[in-house]
Amino acid sequence: MTNYQGRFLEVINYIETHLDTDLDVNALCQHAYLSKYHFHRQCSAFFGMSVIKLVRLLRLKRAAYQLAYRDNGSILDIALANGYESHEAFSRAFKKYFDKSPSDFRDTPNWAPWHAQYDPILMLRNNIMSNTDNFNVEVVEVDEIAIAVMPHRGAPNRLGQTIQKFIEWRKLNRLPPSKSRTFNLVYDDPNTTAPEDYRFDLCCSIEQSAEPNDYGVIDSVIPAGKCARVRHTGSDDAIGIVVNFLYTQWLADSGYEIRDFPIYFERISFFPDVPESEMITDVYLPIK
Repeated sequence: MTNYQGRFLEVINYIETHLDTDLDVNALCQHAYLSKYHFHRQCSAFFGMSVIKLVRLLRLKRAAYQLAYRDNGSILDIALANGYESHEAFSRAFKKYFDKSPSDFRDTPNWAPWHAQYDPILMLRNNIMSNTDNFNVEVVEVDEIAIAVMPHRGAPNRLGQTIQKFIEWRKLNRLPPSKSRTFNLVYDDPNTTAPEDYRFDLCCSIEQSAEPNDYGVIDSVIPAGKCARVRHTGSDDAIGIVVNFLYTQWLADSGYEIRDFPIYFERISFFPDVPESEMITDVYLPIK
């Protein structure tokens, strides 16, 4: 089963890196090491959906990220870049999965309706990561980092709106990711925390204090000290597996204790600027 999971994860990765092309079924079959006579049936059995729907879901996810978090031009441009031949066809498909038109989603993203459709892919990625312990943990010394922080408090499915506000604040203050490092402070596990109690901070490095603002952005620091660091390459879907590994298996075997600061991520490369399978996130667990 693990072998089959790996094969179909390769299929997802291949699709993600070719979303703007006409995907060839023969190439997908080669990545799954299956003949085309069996590929469609096994894909449907494994994902609970056809390969056509799988491609559609991944294209719509990228389109949603482009709408919510990037100035990627018109809705028609985004539609064409994700395999749709017209604004109308894209809007119909998008509304089916997100319960909003693309323009409404761009203004107020809400990911909740999407999650039920996306669960099979999420479960696959988590299962694959759960079946491996190939995490390369480094113990590193981190210097103090001055950061600007926009706190998110409340349901995780509303995080997209906070991200939009933070991106807007960064643009106004000329702090793009190319100039300013991007961090997330992760206080709670969304799987075990009540939505109203969920806490997650959006952060970027700064050289000067943040000016008084209406965005709720405040000054803070990531303190200097020792950290366990794992580089996670791939989708955020499975990043919780890395976090759980550090807190449980690695920490128990390491002889270290946790410092009084939350686990945090540094975003090295971002989706949708790169395919999900090529995202890079460094996960830091503060230790002593």
